Amino acid sequence: MTRALFVVDVQNDFTERGALGVEGGDAVAERISRYLEAHADDYAVIVASRDWHHGDDDNGGHFSAAPDFVDTWPVHCVGGTYGADYDEVFDTSRVTHHLKKGQGKPAYSLFEGVSDDGETAAGILDAHGIRDIDIVGIATDYCVRASALDAVAAGRRVRILTDLIAGVHPASSDAALTEIAEAGAELTVSEG
Repeated sequence: MTRALFVVDVQNDFTERGALGVEGGDAVAERISRYLEAHADDYAVIVASRDWHHGDDDNGGHFSAAPDFVDTWPVHCVGGTYGADYDEVFDTSRVTHHLKKGQGKPAYSLFEGVSDDGETAAGILDAHGIRDIDIVGIATDYCVRASALDAVAAGRRVRILTDLIAGVHPASSDAALTEIAEAGAELTVSEG
């Protein structure tokens, strides 16, 4: 197997009840869990990322009391809180690597994440000889977009499973998918 699955930010703060809730987030979490139940063995590694921010500072200007929802945001995904936890319906039992991104600074791409023992996405891919990556998760127009563009820029073959993603806004999500496709990624649907 030379394919990885990246599961981007399927967290409570990015689903319906969260600080930055995305409509359809819970449904995507449930569909990803069903997909993993059927297809986890198709992947050499399954890497899940989480936003993981400090609760006692602005995380390098990422948090703001007057957010612009482009570069600054309300407080979200503070490490160790319910909001930073994986969504309750996302079954993480088949995830092989857990990465935390942010940790004091703005971070959107799964490639900016680090595991508790210092592993990075690039290191995990290289260690397993992986060239192909499927990407699912939240939000299409922010962290899925950034993760996909970084994967393509790193020379990987990327597929976005479009039935296993959810975006903040339809227009910006459509624009993100167009940008991702133009960068060289394939847009497809899961088989599960």
